[in-house]
Amino acid sequence: MKSSVLPRRAGVGFKPEHFSAINAAPQPIGFFEVHAENYMGAGGPPHAQLSRLREDYALSIHGVGLSIGSMQALDTAHLHRLKILCDRYEPESFSEHLAWSSHDTVFLNDLLPLPYTPATLAQVADHIDEVQTTLKRQMLLENPATYVLFEESTVEETDFLAELVRRTGCSLLLDVNNVFVASTNHRMDPRAYLDRFPVHAIREIHLSGHSETTDDAGAPLLIDSHDTPVKDPVWELYETLIARTGPVASLVEWDNDVPSWPTLRAEAELADAIVQRAAARQAA
Repeated sequence: MKSSVLPRRAGVGFKPEHFSAINAAPQPIGFFEVHAENYMGAGGPPHAQLSRLREDYALSIHGVGLSIGSMQALDTAHLHRLKILCDRYEPESFSEHLAWSSHDTVFLNDLLPLPYTPATLAQVADHIDEVQTTLKRQMLLENPATYVLFEESTVEETDFLAELVRRTGCSLLLDVNNVFVASTNHRMDPRAYLDRFPVHAIREIHLSGHSETTDDAGAPLLIDSHDTPVKDPVWELYETLIARTGPVASLVEWDNDVPSWPTLRAEAELADAIVQRAAARQAA
């Protein structure tokens, strides 16, 4: 099984509108990440652009449609298309979400939470085993941004993730913005969450922006919207995390209200500076 081997640099999520600017000159970017489902066709401009980028940059493929957390069987046709894509581009990393997004034949176009119980743990572990066996590569599993908690949950999220790593040999993608969003929404301390997180299994980190609103009771409610710059509290959590883990491949996600390439690149350069300082400390 191929392991995740992204460079310990900062990367960005690739957007087609940035292709000309990226292709015009070498970029200070460690890797690009794409959503798998956008590249499951056979050809056309998306593959032409991605093939060109793949010549010069490391690649991470990030799935959003496998529905790993579903209590149903995985969609084998979707998994087959994913294998074709990974075989075609040989990405340095493949990741998916700890969430579900389909029921029967209905795709819900959202990443929905699941209760943390022994039954769901066993089902998710089986799904991860199936994905890794089919792809013949390690999968990274991403912690979710959540807005509700389940009364039936009997396992802490961090323990749930740690046990999945132990059972399946997968590794983890830690989304720092998701930690901040979920912790704020559930009135928890994000630093305490990170203290419990199995950091030894982290192979990639995500950073993104969020929007702020209030719930029906007037309490703060954060939405994982990916439509703003990374907020200061998320940067602070990220620096704390990197000081603990050392340098880790780190991605800036910006999926809505996408800015110009120089603006997105500047965000990545901020993250890369933090990663490189950690690398320097490690080498000292």
